Amino acid sequence: MEEKQVVVVVVINRGKDSVIMNKRNSVIVVLSLFIGVFGWSQTQRKDSTQVYKKRVLETSEIDFLTSYYTQDGDNAAVSGGLGTEELTDVTGAFIISIPLNDDDVLTIDAGISAYTSASSSNVDPFDGGAPADPFVASSGASSADGWVNLTGGYSHSSDSRNDIVSAKISVSKEFDYFSLGFGGGYTKLFNQKNTEVSVNANVYLDSWSAIYPVELRPFTSNGNGIANGLFLNNTITGNTNYNPIFTPFKDEKRNSYAVGFGFSQILSKKLQGSLLVDFVQQEGLLSTPFQRVYFSDVSDSFIDNFHLADAIEQLPDSRFKIAIGGRLHYYINEAFIVRTYYRFYSDDWGIDSHTASIEIPIKISDKFTVYPFYRFYNQTAANYFAPYNEHLSTSAFYTSDYDLSKYTANQYGIGVTYTDIFTNFQVWRFGLKSIDLKYNNYQRDSGLKASIISAGFKFLVD
Repeated sequence: MEEKQVVVVVVINRGKDSVIMNKRNSVIVVLSLFIGVFGWSQTQRKDSTQVYKKRVLETSEIDFLTSYYTQDGDNAAVSGGLGTEELTDVTGAFIISIPLNDDDVLTIDAGISAYTSASSSNVDPFDGGAPADPFVASSGASSADGWVNLTGGYSHSSDSRNDIVSAKISVSKEFDYFSLGFGGGYTKLFNQKNTEVSVNANVYLDSWSAIYPVELRPFTSNGNGIANGLFLNNTITGNTNYNPIFTPFKDEKRNSYAVGFGFSQILSKKLQGSLLVDFVQQEGLLSTPFQRVYFSDVSDSFIDNFHLADAIEQLPDSRFKIAIGGRLHYYINEAFIVRTYYRFYSDDWGIDSHTASIEIPIKISDKFTVYPFYRFYNQTAANYFAPYNEHLSTSAFYTSDYDLSKYTANQYGIGVTYTDIFTNFQVWRFGLKSIDLKYNNYQRDSGLKASIISAGFKFLVD
């Protein structure tokens, strides 16, 4: 409006003064327009700087993970701490990460696992054609099964990228087990993103469909005991008056509550460290229903070469766990990095453990990295553990699961990673970003040996 008023004055005043006025006001008009446009431009630049931000995830990503696992040993918990632990497992999973906008990412994780197990096949060692034996897998239906899992996750990052909120929900199912989980977390970065603190919490609501050793099933309230066809059609040797201690579990639910805290700090240009603390409280059925136990003060009963169960595993209905760990990553040069890890674990079942590992990624080219690694682990035994046929029937709790025994384990491995940030290799609309291959060899001093080969492929979606 002011510019229009000046123009009117110029038109009314004629003569020399009017010419001077006209020139002056023309300058004023030009300057005013220049200042206005410049100011508007600066405001727009400032606003656009505030609005523009780098996306948390530029494009959708798909990870395909697969592994082949095999193990063997002589301390199967299914047959009371004695027998074959032979197992083979093949797993595949897809993880899809989808950017919903600049700040939000949706993640979908779907996995499936199929296994054959000589150990679990002996839940019913009499359903095959050969004589029952704890060191021989039964050929019946219990020798193989599968596991499926579906997890959905969501994360939101603030405009500054200094605050990250996440949430997830998961469902998994196995032949005798169902699990529903949900949780969330919060991460805060500050000190120019050199410091990071985080907290996360998860809840898992699980339920068993209890499956018991086949020779104990006739001893339920609706069973016919020693008059069952299993015993009538087979000859019991040793103690022919077989009479196990067995009562089915009334409550088949198990709940787990976990809280974790993390702290990470860039200590120098070459050194980064982090601390982790986790608390877990479990309640409900913590025993495995099909794991047998044998008592030293009860006479042994056999069918073929298979020792009939004296009882099943009995463990407390609560367990509290705490783990404290730390990582140090040191950048030596462009070719070498050293990654170290240590964790101390303790629970109220009497287990204390120490874990230490080291990994040394070696960059051999712009696209290939090789990383050898080693992991050491040892633990004390749970208060309720004893080997095969060494428990007393007067005990309230007992297990012969060697996962709860005292042992030391060593794990060696090597991995190789191929990375192509430009995704030159294309499969339809998918660009291959990286390939990760890894081999692990695991050995316990109890005799358990295992190997695992795993592979991961990351694709970007155009």
